[in-house]
Amino acid sequence: MSVTDINPEETGALIRRALEMKGQDRGGSANALQGKSVALLFEKPSLRTKVSFMVGIQELGGYSLYLGPEEVGLGSREPVSDVARVLSGYVDCIVARVNSHRSLEELVEYGTVPVINALSDWEHPCQTMADLLTIAEHQGDLPGRKLAYIGDGNNVARSLCLALPARPALQRAKDIGGGKSEIMSVREPAEAVSNADIVYTDVWTSMGDEAERGARLEAFQGYTVDPDLLRKAKPTAKFMHDMPAHYGEEVPPGMLEHPQSIAYTQAHNRKHAQKAVLEFLLGS
Repeated sequence: MSVTDINPEETGALIRRALEMKGQDRGGSANALQGKSVALLFEKPSLRTKVSFMVGIQELGGYSLYLGPEEVGLGSREPVSDVARVLSGYVDCIVARVNSHRSLEELVEYGTVPVINALSDWEHPCQTMADLLTIAEHQGDLPGRKLAYIGDGNNVARSLCLALPARPALQRAKDIGGGKSEIMSVREPAEAVSNADIVYTDVWTSMGDEAERGARLEAFQGYTVDPDLLRKAKPTAKFMHDMPAHYGEEVPPGMLEHPQSIAYTQAHNRKHAQKAVLEFLLGS
């Protein structure tokens, strides 16, 4: 449900396992999900999340079943509680990409199988696990690293902050940090990226916020991450974007191909990080 549902030691172990899987031919552990079935219950469109889960489940020896919004209708065609109870009799795990985090909570409340949050309006923990894997892969040990997030405080930002942790608005993040993390919130992107190891951005208008697009485009003027801004970070800094990108808004065209960009590696790492999570939850 959240990056906070696993402790720091488990997070580190999952990152190390994902690195091992990535280094092996097609990820090894081909039998980790042998005989297991996983329902992909998606209310929102997806490229990276859907494909990385489906391919990852297959590589682990399992079977995935995709259920789109037109097939299930969470809370409209059927109550979430009924969907949870029925699916729990068919599958070993539910991967849910939902409009409301409350739907995830109900799936957990009424179901009897593990539920993985593949995106809600509150958090995106699977993305963050892939992000941590990517940072570890390109920048080494996570402690002492500075990540500058430029833009909207959305679900991706929230999960990153809880995992790293940092976020002035969330006392929970401070508690998790145990006083070991320096937390800063600034208005100027140039100040944020100064001495940063990672410069990260996301779309200004997330799925579900389309009605606010005009106001958001106006509010985020000056928050575009371009080569000029990236040059204000460390010379060794890497650029990350969880995609899809809205070119001409949070990034200019070509930014994901910048020599310091690791955005495509970040996207590919979704599969490896999620395979580690699936093995952790379901592997025998």
